[in-house]
This record gives sequence, structure tokens and C-alpha cells, in this order.
Amino acid sequence: MPKSKSSTDSLNVFSYAFFKSLGEAEKPNVQPVQIPSVIKPEVRVAKKQTKQPFVSFLVFDVEATCVQGANFDYCHEIIEWPVVLLRWKSRTEDGRASELEVVDEFRTFVRPTFRPVLSAFCTSLTGIAQSDVDTAPTFVEMLPQFKMWMVKHGLICPDTEKRLQRFTWCTDGPFDIRDFVVKQCFISNIPIPEWLRSDVTDVRQLVTLWLQNRDSPTKVEQPSYRTHRSHKRPSLNLTSQLKALSLAPFEGRQHSGIDDTRNIARIVTELARRGVRLEPNLYINPGRRWNWMGSRRGEVLEDFL
Repeated sequence: MPKSKSSTDSLNVFSYAFFKSLGEAEKPNVQPVQIPSVIKPEVRVAKKQTKQPFVSFLVFDVEATCVQGANFDYCHEIIEWPVVLLRWKSRTEDGRASELEVVDEFRTFVRPTFRPVLSAFCTSLTGIAQSDVDTAPTFVEMLPQFKMWMVKHGLICPDTEKRLQRFTWCTDGPFDIRDFVVKQCFISNIPIPEWLRSDVTDVRQLVTLWLQNRDSPTKVEQPSYRTHRSHKRPSLNLTSQLKALSLAPFEGRQHSGIDDTRNIARIVTELARRGVRLEPNLYINPGRRWNWMGSRRGEVLEDFL
């Protein structure tokens, strides 16, 4: 679905899935990148070694509760937590690399607590049934399981939870951590874990920058934290990103968290092969507030929903 001024001006009548598939609602005046309707298979160029500062990449795309007609201010609760861990096949002493491989996956459904019954719209959109979440751990119960998985792969210290190596979270757009994780931690009455507060890479933004640099080869621009805050950029959904990179179409079911995550991992792997520097470009505000949040963490004001 193409993005238009009329659609962004009618923010309050669309579901959260619309915004997640098309991009940020805060960018109503940005013209979309023009991608040909038919893209010929690209000749596979030689792998390009680039100095890469990060060792591991945690690719993930959560699914959350939703109701038809709600906008992005809704009090979403996470109901699926899927992560794909990528690492370099080989990396030189000075940090140059080009080939990523899948090391492991973590996936669990998550039981919502504020509104534990899924809407029919949510089940239809995500494919997640009520029985899937009824028997799943809550978000608070899930976090220790996921932390042990991170410890197993040498990402964090089991006692202090400090990072043991440089890794960045890779998401499709800013929504998963900036919005869903921040909301969920408030609802669950817990602080955002330190290992989730920073080093987040918006892959959608990387693809956009790659397209712009490809079309303007004399202008080299590396993404940075300032990129998200100071530039208005067009936004491509997952299917458009795969198409822009001449990759095979989306594999699996769209809006299945694990399938979305695996396809983002394909995009990250291809960007690395093309020599794109993979580093954080998204700022997360752990104290971000929505009008349904009460004065105390965990307090939801239903009158504002």
C-alpha cells in the first residue's frame, strides 16, 4: 500500500499493522523511494570487505496485542519474542568482514497480563492463537529465559548482565524497541534491561541509505544516531527492501514474528555482503510516555485508551 499525505493525516483510523508495514507515522511529507515494478536479478558482485565494529547481531521483530482501528498510541503488549543471532564467518584483525551466518534462534510466545484475551483482528493478523499465549510465560518470566540464552552465546555476563562483546539489535524500523519494549516494561512494572537500552540498528534506514548512495555514488553517507533525529527519509517495508536488494520474495507468513525476523536477517546478511557498515543508528528513550501511562510504572489509565 503506497504512503500518501491523506493516509498519514488520517492516523487515528488505521491499525498498528499499517504503520509497522509502511513506516513511521511522524513522517507524513516524505516521498517514497521509487523502485521499478520489475527488477531484473542483479549480477552477484564480489563480496566487499568492510571494517565492521560489531561482532554479533541480534535480529528481532516482536508481535504485540492490537485491535482493529487503534493507532500507534495503543497499549500494546508483546505476545511473541523471536531473535536470530548472526555472527561473522570470518573477521580480520582490523575488523574487516563481509559474510554473516546464523548461529542460533530464540523464539517464544508471551502471555499478556493487562488484556490477556487476544482480539480476533490480532489473531488474524499475526496467526497467534489464544492457546499459544495462554500457555506461554509472561514477559517478566520470559526475560530470564532469554538472558540465559544470551549468556550461553557469550553476549552478557550471567551475574552483572554487562555486555561481554559488541552486539547490536537489528530491527525493521524503530518500533520494536522504541515503542513495544518501552511500553511492555512499563506495563510489566520493570526497568528496561541495560542490554536493551542502546545499540539498536534500524535496518530499514540502512536499506534507504544504501539505495541513496547507490544512486549518488559520489556522496558517501554513514548512518549515525543523528541520522534518525535530524533527517526525514523515505521508508520501505520488508517486501520492498527484499525487492530493492534483488533478493527472493518474503519467505513465510508476514506478521509472524519469527518469519519477519528471519527475513530481516536475510536483509542484514545481504547488506553486509555489499559492504554496508552495520552499526547503531537509533536512539531509544527508556522514559518515553504515552497518555495511558499513570504516574507509577505498571499503572494503566483505561480512560485514555
